[in-house]
Amino acid sequence: MRVLHVITGLAAGGAEHQLRLLLRRLPFDCEVVTLSNPGAVATTIRADGTTVHELSMSSNHDLSAVGPLRRLMRDGEFDIVHTHLYRACVFGRIAARLAKIPHVVATEHSLGDGLIEGRRTSAGVRALYVATERLGDSTIAVSGAVASRLRAWGVPPERISVIPNAIDAREFRHDPDVRRACRARLGIAPDALVVGGVGRMVPEKRFERLILAVRDVPDATLLLVGDGPFRDVLKDFAAEQGIGDRVVFTGAVEHTRDVLCAMDVFASPSDQETFGLAVLEALACGLPVLYAVCPPLDEWAEPVPGARRLSGHPGALPRTLRAELASAQERGRTRLPVPEVVAHFDVARLAESVGELYEKVSARTPASAHSRGSSK
Repeated sequence: MRVLHVITGLAAGGAEHQLRLLLRRLPFDCEVVTLSNPGAVATTIRADGTTVHELSMSSNHDLSAVGPLRRLMRDGEFDIVHTHLYRACVFGRIAARLAKIPHVVATEHSLGDGLIEGRRTSAGVRALYVATERLGDSTIAVSGAVASRLRAWGVPPERISVIPNAIDAREFRHDPDVRRACRARLGIAPDALVVGGVGRMVPEKRFERLILAVRDVPDATLLLVGDGPFRDVLKDFAAEQGIGDRVVFTGAVEHTRDVLCAMDVFASPSDQETFGLAVLEALACGLPVLYAVCPPLDEWAEPVPGARRLSGHPGALPRTLRAELASAQERGRTRLPVPEVVAHFDVARLAESVGELYEKVSARTPASAHSRGSSK
């Protein structure tokens, strides 16, 4: 079976790393096409031996990529097209229909409450998404929360498969030597108490909450990992709060293991998370975790050791940070045991579930076969 994965971009990001992990485990002949921004993840995927094609689609209104994408699909004689992220899902489905690809699967990674990939969802965005969703066979929701939003948008329940995101926990094992080296590289003292956050620098991540909280924890350093349009705003805000010298911005990183090893407490203040991969990665690194929203933990049947859901009270976050940092000091900075929930969301489970979905849709008569004709 030949599968073409279509993704909006391949810079550092949750959906991009999910694709990287998936490709390593899928037992199929896969290739990838990125519609824009072939960044660090594209390099890693190529190094793993998977072909990555590049197109130059400038925006969600740029139709010029549809023709080249259609030709790539047709000439590659793919059996399945699998799309990831909004732009790729919309235009990838259209191109797949034009190329007469037998089956199309999509993964919806980032559908929040009134947001998709951090942007407000207009009526036009929603209508286009739902219209093109009908051109495919099945849409994967990365959590129950995303599945509920897809149903609310009008996607029929029978077309939705919930297949959670996953991590390779081995990639995040704590290493004291890595911790020391990363701190030295970032100019963080070996004995500093470090609170960390990971994510794209956009307003929805609510990193300003961490800045305000760390302002009230005088001995703490804040390590913010990621890049985005809000980065300079956050830098200015930290300076305004008088703690610019206690906030370290790393920018985008190729892999988060090093920076997680450098932290003592991980915090995710965002209340707009469709999954919360960074939370699972922090747990896999043995960190105590504070989070506002994380569907895998929220949907887990039992409390997760080492994870604490944040209260909405404004003064709760500084108090909780102080308590967690004090506990870390008492433990001598030793790491917590990795909780069971991390193993449940292992990448092998993800690849198996996606492979089963491919086999299931391939057994069907191609959608709209009467109007498409032969698949080759």
